[in-house]
Amino acid sequence: MNTPTTPGLDTQVFDVVGIGFGPANIALAIAAQELGSPLSLRFLERQPGPGWQEEMLLPESDIQNHPLRDLVTPRNPRSRYTFVNFLFEQGRLFEHLNLPLSHPLRLEYRQYVTWVAEQFSHQVDYGCNVAEVRPLIESGALSGYEVVCTSGRVVRARAVVFGPGRTPHVPPVFETVADPRVVHLTRFASAFQAVVDRVAAPRVAVVGGSQTAVELLLHASDRLSRGSLTVGVTRNFGFRLKDTSPFSDEVYFPGFVDTFFQASPQDKERLRRELVFTNYSAADRDVIDALYVRLYRERLTGQQGLRVETLTEVSRVLPQPSGIELELHHTVRRTRATESFDLVVLATGFKDLGVGPGKEPYPALISGVAGLVDLSSGALGVELDYRVRFADESRAQAAPLYLNGLCESSHGMGDAGSFSLLSLRSAAIVESLQRRLLRRAAAPAGGRSATATAGAAPADPITA
Repeated sequence: MNTPTTPGLDTQVFDVVGIGFGPANIALAIAAQELGSPLSLRFLERQPGPGWQEEMLLPESDIQNHPLRDLVTPRNPRSRYTFVNFLFEQGRLFEHLNLPLSHPLRLEYRQYVTWVAEQFSHQVDYGCNVAEVRPLIESGALSGYEVVCTSGRVVRARAVVFGPGRTPHVPPVFETVADPRVVHLTRFASAFQAVVDRVAAPRVAVVGGSQTAVELLLHASDRLSRGSLTVGVTRNFGFRLKDTSPFSDEVYFPGFVDTFFQASPQDKERLRRELVFTNYSAADRDVIDALYVRLYRERLTGQQGLRVETLTEVSRVLPQPSGIELELHHTVRRTRATESFDLVVLATGFKDLGVGPGKEPYPALISGVAGLVDLSSGALGVELDYRVRFADESRAQAAPLYLNGLCESSHGMGDAGSFSLLSLRSAAIVESLQRRLLRRAAAPAGGRSATATAGAAPADPITA
């Protein structure tokens, strides 16, 4: 790599650039520190500061996860970055233990995630929205990457860990609709506040049958003024109860990762069909019960502010000046009705790697290296250590690329956005990075890496 002259191109070459600094890459930063890794790490995060699920911060919602399955405890329960130590340092340990709750409030877990992230602020550049990842080729071999931000800044690295979260799944009927009144759940809070500020008595539709869909229905109907309307639209008979059997929850055990990874494609598909309701298209009993009671209360009082349309699909979407018109198709009665809404929220989940509806062959941000990776199955191939497979491995040994939190199709439900295996997955990635980068004593040409000499101290942070 030659000394750059391109405007915005950083001169330093990092060992590792992490794209995104949400829970997955925060856990990676912890693992690198606690495992004593000499690798130089830099994280690029599009948000202006540390946080977690800012657009989904519903005050009444919990995390649906045991609090000890946090950013570090399953790997190192003695760590200072545990949720328990966070509570202790905040002076809230006994009060939290006294709460009549099965799981922590999302608000408190957001504080925990932010508290940990702030302790790694020297390794993170916030407000750096990554636009693409470019391969660097030397003598016909992959030697590293250029990570390009929308600001024009370019950061070079020997390896990249991709962890910005999964791509929102937008149903086909909504794919061509570019209207701020139609949003995925990842943009809920700002869109909901905008409609409340704009419309006196808003009409809000929530599409989907997930836990989040139920939470959004409860939240919206609680906060909208009298005369407003909240409508849930689900193609299911009703909102399913999540499978919380302890036998099913063993999908979040580390041993299941090995089992699932080694399974044939046919067995993977069978397991996913069997286990889907541990995480998808289902909700916890507390929110289902709360929604059912709310609907019953509305019947008792004659109110008409909340409604659920089951066995119903959206068959047409038409933006109008007065609202978003949805054609609602009842799949059993074969009837159709059109309603107008001021806001439509898609609680329709996220894409997985794969081929077919609701899937993507690879994340769009790494399309710049798509010509080098292994797509022989139709989608990105990934190893057990979360390393992306290349079409020609012999020419890519010096520059590994990893997916952190995007590998449900290859590694099972533990990669489905759950905190359960974050800490163990991060350790696996750090150990793989060290095996591949530390064994090469020489840094890339034109720039000296922090691991040019094994054991060298990490480089100083760069200026954004």
